[in-house]
Amino acid sequence: MNPAQMLLPEFDNEMKTTRRLLERVPEEKMGWQPHEKSMTLGRLASHIAELTGLGATVLTTEFRDMVPAAGAPPPKRLDSRSRQEVLDVFDANVAKTRAAIAEAEDAAFAQTWTLRAGDHVIFSLPRLGAIRTMLFSHIIHHRGQLSVYLRLTDTPVPSIYGPSADEQ
Repeated sequence: MNPAQMLLPEFDNEMKTTRRLLERVPEEKMGWQPHEKSMTLGRLASHIAELTGLGATVLTTEFRDMVPAAGAPPPKRLDSRSRQEVLDVFDANVAKTRAAIAEAEDAAFAQTWTLRAGDHVIFSLPRLGAIRTMLFSHIIHHRGQLSVYLRLTDTPVPSIYGPSADEQ
């Protein structure tokens, strides 16, 4: 079994679970945040939707620099107030990343990919490890945050890895 064949079932399962959570995001509470230092619910949902595109980035580039080049505008971050917009971005990025995984040559997964902030290297990993870190683990982390946001706004939390208190 090649790397893509190993990743795709896990990817499909995690994205299905993530979409179920994003479908519950209450539009009327997109500006809500549990603390002044926390992201708003809309920004968190948007961030999750954006993260799904990182798999394609990892497989089609050698690195990502979190610091814009001198004179370049900062990257535009989605901060949606629309659940449908979040779902549309999510679906487009899932399709893009799924295609990149499916089409990648086996050797590509062993090539090094680097995340950096200017001259500071955050990590350099084989692309397979970078996908697990930046795509799966990072999304799962923020998905956990989002499930807490939903609970705190009295929004029913869907099943993630087993029944939730709202879905027994």
